[in-house]
Parts: sequence; C-alpha cells; structure tokens
Amino acid sequence: MCQRAQPWLGTLVSIRADAEASLAAQAIGAAFGEIGEIHRRMSFHDPDSELSRLNASAHRAPQAVSPHLHRVLSAALALARASGGSFDPTVGRVLVERGHLPAPAGDAPDPDARWRDVSLSADGRVRFRRPLWLDLGGIAKGYAVDRAITCLRRQGVASAVVNAGGDLRSFGARHTVWVRHPAHPDHGVPLLETRNAAVATSAGYFNENPHSAIVEPKTGAGLGGDGSVTVCTRRAIWADGLTKVVLANPAGSVPLLHRLGASAVLLDREGGRHHFF
Repeated sequence: MCQRAQPWLGTLVSIRADAEASLAAQAIGAAFGEIGEIHRRMSFHDPDSELSRLNASAHRAPQAVSPHLHRVLSAALALARASGGSFDPTVGRVLVERGHLPAPAGDAPDPDARWRDVSLSADGRVRFRRPLWLDLGGIAKGYAVDRAITCLRRQGVASAVVNAGGDLRSFGARHTVWVRHPAHPDHGVPLLETRNAAVATSAGYFNENPHSAIVEPKTGAGLGGDGSVTVCTRRAIWADGLTKVVLANPAGSVPLLHRLGASAVLLDREGGRHHFF
C-alpha cells in the first residue's frame, strides 16, 4: 500500500493505492497530475485559469472551453435544472461579497444573473447572457476525484481511495467513511461503509468567516451552520453537487436523489442522523 497527500483544489487531497510499491507510486503520481490539471483550469483564485478567462469574457462573445471544463459546466447546469436552482454555479458574486473568494478583474456581475444565463453549446463554446461569475467549487472537486479514480484503475491498481477534503471515492476494498461531529470538530463519527462508491460531505461550520461558504442560491442564505450532509452515489461529481441540493431542500431533494441512485444522511448538531432515501 502507498499513500500520498498534496494541496489541490483548496484542500488537502490524499490518495491511497494498494499495489506493488513502484506501481502504486507511479499511479498516484499520474492521478495527482489529473487533479492538478483540473485545478489549473477551474480555479476561481487564479486570474490566468480557464474559468477566470470565461468569467471575464463570456458575456461579450462565446468562448471555447476545454473538454474538462465543458463536462463540469454541463454537469453543473444539469444539476441546476434538475434541482430547480437549488444548485447554481453562478453564486460567485455572493461568495466574493462575503469574503470567501477574491474579486476578479473586469466587469462586475449582474446581481440578477442565474444559471439560466449560461449557454453551453455542443461544440464546446460558452456564452453568458449577462455578466456573471461562475464558481465551480461546489462540483469540480468531485469531478477531479472521479478522474483520479479512472487514472488509478487504468494504471492497474487493485484498490484505492481518493479523498479531496470530504469528497471521496473508492474501489476494491471496503472503506469506512468518517465525518466530523458538528458540535465536536476533533471527534470523528463513523458514518457508513462503502465499496466501489463515491461519498461527499458538506457543512457550513468550522469556518472563520461568519458567513457560510455554502449558499442557498435563491435567497442568499447560508447553509449547513448546524450540521452536515453526506451523499453517497456512484460518481463523486454528483455526490459533491448533491450535498448542496440536500442542504438547501432536504425533503424536496428526495426525487432527485432517487433519480441519481443516491442516498443522503444529515448529521445534526447533537449527532443525530436523518436519512433521505
């Protein structure tokens, strides 16, 4: 077994691979290469990233984007549509106003801009109907985890776990998922066991900023201040995005969880568990 950790995507990403030492090290290196590529393309903080270029220019003219960014944006818009806007990748403006993200250069976003103002064509071009700031932080980590898992499989690893700050996917051996207790951050709670599945956890607590970084797009209200949501499904990109949908509308998210073959657990302030689907 070999395990390595590197800082990417605004968190510490760890990869554990079960294989002969040299194969495991090579596979982990290749997986981190995939994650690094996604980080460089989708970083809101980096003014030279592909996402930053899109935010600066797509309201003026259609912009060609890479297959990586096209896939993630397509998934984000599909989730926005399916959730009735409970997930919305255009929340960048609110997160900048509340100090979670740096203000980009260029035109200020329209305060009325929403996900429906983003047009994505099949030929890989993106156009904004009005100025807006996309933030893919609510779904890109899951995509990066999925890409890393695909890379590890192709390298011939027998089993592995990739964990990007609570966005986790494993294959091969069974894996116990631990989450923080909402009232006791240094105490872990064994929540579930998985095998060949993806799990993501989101919460608004343990944050130095008084405003939660998870926002209800329609009202701007902060979410997750009193507990956490963990979603389990097949792919990390959907688990990642669905945690925000469940936080915004727990009961109303059940049909969408069912459609995507997902389940959710809410952990409240006292450590009580509330299961959805």
